[in-house]
Amino acid sequence: MATLIKRRQIAADNWQLLELGPGGTLPGVLPAGDVIAPLALWRARRDELRSRPPKLGLRLDCGDQVDALVEDLDQFALIAINFPKFGDGRGFSTARLLRERYGYARELRAIGELLPDQLPLLERCGFDAFSLPDGKDPDESLRAFDDFSETYQTSVTQPQPLFRRRFALP
Repeated sequence: MATLIKRRQIAADNWQLLELGPGGTLPGVLPAGDVIAPLALWRARRDELRSRPPKLGLRLDCGDQVDALVEDLDQFALIAINFPKFGDGRGFSTARLLRERYGYARELRAIGELLPDQLPLLERCGFDAFSLPDGKDPDESLRAFDDFSETYQTSVTQPQPLFRRRFALP
């Protein structure tokens, strides 16, 4: 079972991640409780999903465009962005777009093939939750947040670059 790190702490995960069936088929009956629906399911059964009483999350895969979802962002209690392999960085850009351009302020979760040393970078892009793959050591992942005490660039979590912060000191 995957381990969830949320706001730099191990947390319980009560969300069910829905998967498409073979050949991309949509699930017939939705389970009870909080679900994270793939974008294809949201597009196909939007009205049904909007009327469900539990919380709804959305799963985005690499290449999914968020521009078309701007009007719907308030429908999702969380957005999970999938990283199918550790070398695919498109999810970093998607997270920054959601946070900075579209003002998405709810939970933003990274899922998929995550490595511990990616977590601080993911956090700087706006992720506040990370679903670690099976077999990943959560303690090692938590320690990765402390690898660097300072950063040069701006980010979602640090809007000023280091040189501006240094000049602001008394």
